[in-house]
Amino acid sequence: MAMNLNAATRKWSTLAICCLAYTVLSIDLTALHLAIPQLVADLNPSATQILWIADGYGFALAALLITMGWLGDRIGRKKLLLTGVGLFAAASAITAYAHTPELLIGARVLLGVAGATIMPSCLSLVRNVFTDPKERTMAVGISSGVAGLGVGLGPVFGGALLDHFWWGSVFLINVPIMAVIFVLGSVALPESRDPRPGRLDVPSVLLSGAGIVGFVYTVKELAAEGWAPEYAVTGLAAVALLALFLRRQTRIASPLIDVRLFRLPAFSGSVGVNMFAMFALVAQSLVFAQYFQMVLGWSPWIAGVAGLPGALGAMAGGAALAPALITAIGRNRAIGVGMVLSAGSFVSYSFMGLDAHYWALMFPTMIFGGMGIGVAMTVTSDTILASVPKDRAGAAAAISETATELGGALGMALLGSVLNAAYRGGVEVPAGVTGPARDAVEDSLAGAFEAAGTLPSQLAGQAIAAARSAYVDGMHVTLYCSAVLALAAGVAAVFALRSVPKVIEAEDDERELVAA
Repeated sequence: MAMNLNAATRKWSTLAICCLAYTVLSIDLTALHLAIPQLVADLNPSATQILWIADGYGFALAALLITMGWLGDRIGRKKLLLTGVGLFAAASAITAYAHTPELLIGARVLLGVAGATIMPSCLSLVRNVFTDPKERTMAVGISSGVAGLGVGLGPVFGGALLDHFWWGSVFLINVPIMAVIFVLGSVALPESRDPRPGRLDVPSVLLSGAGIVGFVYTVKELAAEGWAPEYAVTGLAAVALLALFLRRQTRIASPLIDVRLFRLPAFSGSVGVNMFAMFALVAQSLVFAQYFQMVLGWSPWIAGVAGLPGALGAMAGGAALAPALITAIGRNRAIGVGMVLSAGSFVSYSFMGLDAHYWALMFPTMIFGGMGIGVAMTVTSDTILASVPKDRAGAAAAISETATELGGALGMALLGSVLNAAYRGGVEVPAGVTGPARDAVEDSLAGAFEAAGTLPSQLAGQAIAAARSAYVDGMHVTLYCSAVLALAAGVAAVFALRSVPKVIEAEDDERELVAA
């Protein structure tokens, strides 16, 4: 039971606890990528098992966000959050000591289930304790920025741990942190729930989970393997399942999501902009991971540190700049300004070549670009939460998180395809590179590095130089596409949210869900 804390202490304690939970989730997601080489050498999983180790977390998370958002509204967000924290700690320990690929896959799926309980619970708790609109916007900005910072810190912490310990250490570190969150949360978090909960509709759970997983799986496979008829089947099946899910929500007494929420321009417009903003943002992590390490030759740890200014800029933009811009120019224009800053950063990144010009070009661009995306994501997330009754905050937070997941998956698939196509169309393989080595160089930058090990040193150097040059050219094309997408999202926000007021006051649970 929570202690008798005053309102100010309770709300800022809630924000701190939720930020710590977000940080762990974000670090865990990115640290895995560094651990894969060591765990592959230790467990010797098959290629299919490696994919499930990498994707099992994301599939489980995406499949259950909507269901867990509803469940938090029904049984209590604090109760669900603490349950998820305990489950995440247990799954982290199992992951760290997994001795077979099958056990590791199961543990990763369990981590995804736990993550799906934590993410919407955190956002909805923040929504419920911060009733002042300006404070609420700042709190959402801080939590969003911390989540972004965690993504940047993943390679830093992961690299440091892997330099001294075995691969399981990047997961085992979660256990004491989650223990602290559980103890602090038990003491400080307030409980909140929907006072009129309904019954869980199992068919809705199955339809939403299968539809979202099918959609995410399809775009991931298209990005990795290219077009194939079976992906058309899975994609159409996923869309059909989601359509059935939405149709069912209009016909049952206790829906997982109230589709009437989408009649609210503030809600539906922000969800759409949120998804496409994440779509564009994915380009930065997609491009720079390989650019820092394979083009510039930096270590994973240095690459992680180099990417932190963007996350710090996002935190500053969300916490400080977003509330001021909302007051000065309104929510729709604030998002527009944020996306223009983001688009400008993508264009500025295109001046990077085989030399990054880190301090003169990249560092300031990361700061301003991060501020722009921090403003946009904070305003959309705050608008989504503020535009629905407090008793439905969990469902609204789950929809926001799901839109973010889908936007990230689409961005990774489509922008990754643009990058790969531009690379393959532009790489000039040296004449002396033939056979499988030539195919590898033509396929990707990573393939060129693998092929170089089979070539004479001089020819290997020429092949890597050609691959790096082609990658940089492909990176520029991808960044230009991202700039266009960011501008489009900004323009869409200006028009879609033009009727949304600057201040969205907290309203009672009886608010009618009608279009403005």
